[in-house]
Amino acid sequence: MSDQLRPRTNGSKNLATVARHGRLKRSTAFKTVARFVAAGLAVVLVSGVSVAAIATFDVAVSAQPSVHLDNETKGPVPSIGAIDGGVNMLVVGSDSRKGQDAIFGPEDSTGDLNDVTMLLHISEDHTNASVISFPRDMFVPIPSCNKVDGSGSYNAMSRQKINTTLTYGGLACTVATVEKLTGLEIPFAAEVQFSGVMAMSTAVGGVPVCVAEPIEDEYTGLDLAAGEYTLEGYEALQFLRTRHGVGDGSDLTRINNQQLFMSSLVRTVKSADTLSDPGKVYSLAKAVTGNMRLSDSLNNVSVIASIAVALKDIDLDKVVFAQVPTGNVEGGVVPSQPAFKNMFTAIAADESIQLSGTTGGGTVADPNAPVTETPVPAEPVDPAVPVDPAAPVDPAATPVPTDTPGTVLDESVTGQTAADYTCSAGRTLQDQ
Repeated sequence: MSDQLRPRTNGSKNLATVARHGRLKRSTAFKTVARFVAAGLAVVLVSGVSVAAIATFDVAVSAQPSVHLDNETKGPVPSIGAIDGGVNMLVVGSDSRKGQDAIFGPEDSTGDLNDVTMLLHISEDHTNASVISFPRDMFVPIPSCNKVDGSGSYNAMSRQKINTTLTYGGLACTVATVEKLTGLEIPFAAEVQFSGVMAMSTAVGGVPVCVAEPIEDEYTGLDLAAGEYTLEGYEALQFLRTRHGVGDGSDLTRINNQQLFMSSLVRTVKSADTLSDPGKVYSLAKAVTGNMRLSDSLNNVSVIASIAVALKDIDLDKVVFAQVPTGNVEGGVVPSQPAFKNMFTAIAADESIQLSGTTGGGTVADPNAPVTETPVPAEPVDPAVPVDPAAPVDPAATPVPTDTPGTVLDESVTGQTAADYTCSAGRTLQDQ
């Protein structure tokens, strides 16, 4: 394949199925990909993947051995229908590349850090969902965690980066840390390998992305001119890895760029073109289950299916991707208070969350986003005029909104909904 990006013309827009292949720098490849791949399970569930495909035997057996969480107790497995009540699920991405030599080459293991930690929350009434990202370099207290090999436990630590929890005590330690940090109970968890990013993006036939300004990144080999692209496989991986090529070159603006991709993936999966294609649905479900380890509580296709059923009808504008508010300190970031506490107080109270800030420095609004028609407001009702219950109802009348605004998060919280169309705020070599 040529090293040059070769966009093909489709009307007035440039489309590309291939981004330039570049040399992967081993020191950063594994740690930067994991963020999106871990989000794959959350995206699939939020998108409402076909229950039939998830329950397919071949998909089920592709899942890896499960992990027991400290807070788990045995209970009945729900039938295949919408799960009762709300759900908190932690989705963790590891930088381990065990068994992935075909992508990264046969080098020694780089460790096992959770370079993505994301919380999927589903409201109790199944009307909204949120995916909350925790930056990998955020300093947090870590509770005492059992060692993975069963040889004892680690002492509690007052201040360590959150991405070390997987090394200390595996998935159960990461869950315990986030529970302590947020005050939430998290009964479901999944650890995902970053090799799944290629399989997931390919399964849906590619993910559309918009680039506002050129992206040039020597570290990932990504070189994209301004325009629109449909990325899959290795090219999608490059796009999600890029840090130097977007925003201010930081990990925080890279999260913004990845939220752009995830929002587009949700729209793609929820589209008729994907959900009406059994082959795509099956491939997507298997791509996810084949690249993750589940907690015991989640290691059952009926449970996964029941969560998918609960989420399948949520409107795109009710699916919120948000990054926790943080402040800079030497060597990393820390939660920014009181905005951080207020965010999780709202989630604990099962209130819908609304963004008031920007989508972040890694993205800008898409000027070519589809325009939705503004509904015509209903005629005001005169309270002095009695309502005739036998009067015919106009089927064309605009229903009176019943939604409550929920909790408006502090403007320091960046993110977007799945209904928002954004473009990458590219960064050229001259600016790096």
